Amino acid sequence: MGKCDGRVTLVAICSLQLMAALQRQVFDFLGYQWAPILANFLHIMAVILGIFGTVQFRSRYLILYAVWLVLWVGWNSFIICFYLEVGHLSQDRDILMTFNTSLHRSWWMEHGPGCLVTPVLDSRIAPDDHHVITVSGCLLDYQYIEVLSAAIQVLLALFGFVYACYVSKVFQDDEDSFDFIGGFESYGYQPPQKTSHLQLQPLYTAG
Repeated sequence: MGKCDGRVTLVAICSLQLMAALQRQVFDFLGYQWAPILANFLHIMAVILGIFGTVQFRSRYLILYAVWLVLWVGWNSFIICFYLEVGHLSQDRDILMTFNTSLHRSWWMEHGPGCLVTPVLDSRIAPDDHHVITVSGCLLDYQYIEVLSAAIQVLLALFGFVYACYVSKVFQDDEDSFDFIGGFESYGYQPPQKTSHLQLQPLYTAG
C-alpha cells in the first residue's frame, strides 16, 4: 500500500512540475530568455522520464530524474540570486539570459500586474529597431515574480527528489526480492517429474 501511495504522489508531483515548467516556458519564450528556455526544455524531458520510470517501475530512470533535480535546484537558485542581484550578479548583463542576442528582459517587466508602460519617444539611447519605455505602477515588480516562480520550482524539486529516492529504493528492493525467489531457476533447478505408471498385461503361453 505504501509503495502504491508513493508512486501516486510522485506522479502527482511530476505533473505539477510539468505544468509549472510549461507555463514558465511560455513566458520565457515571450521574453526571448534563451538560457531559461533551454533549461526548461531539459527539465521537461527529465520530468517526462521521471513519470515514465514511475509508471514502468524503472528505478534507473528515477535515479536520473533525481540527479537532474539536484542540477535544477542549483539553476533556480542562480535565477533567484540573479534577479535579486546577490553578490556581483547584475540584471544589466543580458548575456546571462539571452546569450547576448537581444536586449529583451523578462516578459513580466512590461506585463506585470498593474504595470503601466509608457514609450519614450525620440530617445537617443535606443539602438536600431528598439524603443525605450518606462514602467510604473506595478503591484509586484517583475524580478519578484521571477523569484517566486523559481522558488516554486525549487520547492517542487525538493519534494520530487525525496519521493524519487524513496520510490527508487522500493523498486530496487522489489527487484532484489524477485531475484532471490527466482534463484533456483538461475542454477538450472528442475522440479521432479512424475513417473508414468506402467500398465501390466497378462501373458498367455501355448500349452
